[in-house]
Amino acid sequence: MYLKSIASANPPHTFTQAETWQALQKHPLISSLKTRSVSILEKILTGTNSGIQLRQFTSSNLIPIFKQDAQQLNNSFEKQAPALAAEALRKALEKADLTPDRIDALFVSTCTGYLCPGPSSHIAEQLGMRPDTFLVDLVGLGCGAAIPALRAAHGYLAANPHHTVALVAVEISSAAFYIDDEPGVLISLCLFGDGAAAVLLTGQPSSGNDWKFHHFDTHHIPADREKIRFINSSGKLKNQLHRSVPAIAAKAVSKLYKRRESDPDQILSHSGGRDVIEAIETALPTFHLTETREVLLKHGNMSSPSVLFALEERLNQHFPNDKLLWLTAFGAGFAAHSCHLSRQ
Repeated sequence: MYLKSIASANPPHTFTQAETWQALQKHPLISSLKTRSVSILEKILTGTNSGIQLRQFTSSNLIPIFKQDAQQLNNSFEKQAPALAAEALRKALEKADLTPDRIDALFVSTCTGYLCPGPSSHIAEQLGMRPDTFLVDLVGLGCGAAIPALRAAHGYLAANPHHTVALVAVEISSAAFYIDDEPGVLISLCLFGDGAAAVLLTGQPSSGNDWKFHHFDTHHIPADREKIRFINSSGKLKNQLHRSVPAIAAKAVSKLYKRRESDPDQILSHSGGRDVIEAIETALPTFHLTETREVLLKHGNMSSPSVLFALEERLNQHFPNDKLLWLTAFGAGFAAHSCHLSRQ
């Protein structure tokens, strides 16, 4: 499976962490939080060592986001997720000099809202895809979803090597914001942003220098499922995030790395958060996750699109000696995934 193009999209409304803190202070539930909880929010959002400078959200006013009920939050997802995904895919099509009617299959991964039919139906309509385009929505895979989605596309192209596949990872994290005194919930409020990334894929190379996806791998740990997952709380999605997640992620990624096919030029990881990145770099000290850190700095943790943002960041820098990149993403399950991206 070969990479034809990659592109990303964020909402136009960018906020510093300090601006997010200012908005949170106006939320009616802030007064009901424990003093320690408010201190945690203030420390992270006004501090300088979170690894995040900016985040993007679908609304120009954060205060209503934090006040929305479950129905309003899902309405936001239903409106914003297909639109943002379509924007990313349009950019990928433009890079590849293709029109939407050339797409034979569309794979979409998301976890921050629910639609039936899924976002793929709405994206196909907005872009004017053919009515026989094969549409697939993958839900419930959390932050690690982009790589399993790539693996599903890989299987499709193995059976249909002359086809062109579009894959989009899209998350409206602001549609899953929740406020209470749990530390994981508080950290999530300080960490997540909205974003989408799209790739166009083919079953056959167009030149001898195309990037090729291969050697997919997965490591899942059901015993740690409750450490990181969405739960339903009064109809809202509530992120359950345990303090042990950085260590769990680093251990799982290390297991996958030991099963790699060969040594990569760089590792491109789901951003997770500052502590997650540091834990992975400690476990794999040969690598400094420069692109992953840059994505976190400029966008926060966007969940499933994050690893594709890191890949786009790397490819845009045009490292001429890059022959092999190793991608990894992880999250709910607990599950971690990896794949190789190589060229001759």
